[in-house]
Amino acid sequence: MVDYYRRVAPVLLPHLRDRPLTLKRYPEGVDGPHFYEKRCPRHRPDWFRTEAIWSEGNQDYIDYCVVDDLPSLVWLASIADLELHPSLSLVDDVERPTALVFDLDPGPPADLLACCEVALLLRRLLAALGLEAFPKSSGSKGMQLYVPLSGATYADTKPFAHAVARLLERRHPQLVVERMAKALRGGKVLVDWSQNDPHKTTVCVYSLRARPRPTVSTPLRWAEVEKAARTGDAGGLVFEAGAVLRRVERVGDLFAPVLTLRQRLPAPAELERAAGA
Repeated sequence: MVDYYRRVAPVLLPHLRDRPLTLKRYPEGVDGPHFYEKRCPRHRPDWFRTEAIWSEGNQDYIDYCVVDDLPSLVWLASIADLELHPSLSLVDDVERPTALVFDLDPGPPADLLACCEVALLLRRLLAALGLEAFPKSSGSKGMQLYVPLSGATYADTKPFAHAVARLLERRHPQLVVERMAKALRGGKVLVDWSQNDPHKTTVCVYSLRARPRPTVSTPLRWAEVEKAARTGDAGGLVFEAGAVLRRVERVGDLFAPVLTLRQRLPAPAELERAAGA
């Protein structure tokens, strides 16, 4: 694990830098107990960066870990922080996410292939609103779509994401569900809009996942998603750590535009017009 994070650091660190980080630690390995940790461990090195961020739920400040460099990343790996879950916002403006995210979670027997179908539908809808989206595998059973933004607050993005998910469910009720109740999700893909919240996090691109195989949340090309949907085979969208390192050497960081592209969040009226189209 330490070796993987050391080697993937050049493309991973830009996606962690200046962001509050929630740890997901597996001190006894992936088959053992795990826990989430928002408060940076007290036994951290003196040089490790933290940022105090107010928590309404706790009515107190929480000192979050912030990973800006390789030593910080390696130290987290050394304490079994297998998964990295950064905020969508930066520490200096925690109410303004730099991206909107849709988390696609299949309810069995729906699978990653069904997520590809929904991702393509979602991409088409967002494109009609003038928004470019970037897909990645979750490294587990689903996918996420990131939509880079500029200037919007969570108070803007969360209801927008919810409205998009509702519209997609209305158009494709046999495939899509936007409500969280498990009883509604069998054989469908949950378009989880609720991640667009200052108190929630999504697994970072290039993060390992706690699976029997060392899978990684991996940036995807839309052509790869289209091919999977066309051929009925999503196996090519599942990447283990070694394959990700080779892929990065070959194509670089396919998620780099998420850090640089700035897009305006459409007004509610624009979404309403798209809904009527």
